[in-house]
Amino acid sequence: MLKQNQDLNPKHMAHSADNNDQMNTLTACLEMLDKLGFSVQFKAVPEGLKSIATKQVYKPQEIKIVNFYRFEGESDPDDNAILYAISTTAGEKGTLIDIYGSNNDPLVSDFIRAVDDIHKKVDKEEKM
Repeated sequence: MLKQNQDLNPKHMAHSADNNDQMNTLTACLEMLDKLGFSVQFKAVPEGLKSIATKQVYKPQEIKIVNFYRFEGESDPDDNAILYAISTTAGEKGTLIDIYGSNNDPLVSDFIRAVDDIHKKVDKEEKM
C-alpha cells in the first residue's frame, strides 16, 4: 500500500471510480508511469544502472530521479518498497524498484545513494 504522505501527484492519476483505490498499489503506479512515458525497466548492476531495453549502463551522474513513490506493507516490513521514476542523459525514461527490508538489493541502494539529481514532485496546493 502506498504510504499516505501524498507521494503520488493526484493530477497524474487516472480519474475513475474503479481506479481510485487501485492507485495505491505498486502495480497501478507502474501502469500510471508507463502511460507517462516511463516504460523502460532498469536494473542495478555492479557497473551502474542497466536499461533492460537497450542494455546501456548508466553512471549515477547520467540519470535523474524525476520522482519517487514509497510503499509500505500493511503488516510485513519486508513488503516495503520505493519506486523511482528515472530519466537518463540518453533520453530513456523508466522505473527502478528498491525493496527494503531483509530482501533488499544492496546494489540498488548503493546506486541511489550515489545519485545527486533526485527530485520529489508534489502538488503545490498540498500542505506539507
